[in-house]
Amino acid sequence: MSISDTTANTTAANTAANLGPYTVNRIGYGAMQLAGPGVFGPPADPDNAKAVLRHAVAAGVDHIDTAQIYGPDVVNDLIRDALHPYPEGLRLATKVGGARDAQGGWLPDGEPASLKAQVEENLRSLRVERLDLVNLRRFERDFPGAPQYDLADQLGALTALRDEGKIDMIGISNAHLDTVRAAIDLAGVVCVQNAYSVLDRTDDAIVDLCREHGIAFVPFFPLGSAFIAGGGPKHLAADEHVSAVAAKHGITASQVALAWLLARYERMLLIPGTASIAHLDENLAVGGVALDAEDLARLDKVAPLRHGS
Repeated sequence: MSISDTTANTTAANTAANLGPYTVNRIGYGAMQLAGPGVFGPPADPDNAKAVLRHAVAAGVDHIDTAQIYGPDVVNDLIRDALHPYPEGLRLATKVGGARDAQGGWLPDGEPASLKAQVEENLRSLRVERLDLVNLRRFERDFPGAPQYDLADQLGALTALRDEGKIDMIGISNAHLDTVRAAIDLAGVVCVQNAYSVLDRTDDAIVDLCREHGIAFVPFFPLGSAFIAGGGPKHLAADEHVSAVAAKHGITASQVALAWLLARYERMLLIPGTASIAHLDENLAVGGVALDAEDLARLDKVAPLRHGS
């Protein structure tokens, strides 16, 4: 499906969507940036980080994406300290399957026994008895051609925890199309969390698969990534098509990119991250942006920056 074929959203259509059996606001909050530089160590101003979290919830955010490896052992603690006891209806999504080395590098850690231990760590650090959503973070895209943990074994460990009542919903992250298909069959995953943006449409087919099965797609790197062949706010602002749509609506290039995602699929859930209250409010304002067919056709001309699939 081309972008120009997508029906333009109304403001009302931007408001809410399903995450599994729940209805959530389509713009949530990604907490990764609350950790120190490089998602490593504590933030310079923990009080500001907690203020951002409280402001997000007060502004209507009802799903927050986190992970115990953010920091590590930092972001979950900030969420707990800022928000516990959690407001009714707030969904906390975390992820398992990875670890960090002493320098902050990201490593696969997906043995079934380790996944169970990571779930227990998230339960402890967030101080909850059941996790709303656990995404299985795969590393097949990070290390193509390298041996991978068996998907059925990994999802088997998570579904066992779901049966025990320690997990409510399961998702899959950073996965190939065939892996997503298998995860839907094996575990009834409720969402896919992959890199996706107007600059990186490598996973168009996965978005369409989510549409076919009625499950959420949660993009990370929603503005593109400077770590994957370019991207980010400066690149967006330099694009003639993005800047034209931004000028038409009186919004920023980053807001255009987020609005494009909302228009791409009605169950696209955004988790933009920031450590700034002003930037957070700017992100949340995108729910009131309605791109029309002319805008979408113009954005269909943005040259994608693809990473390996």
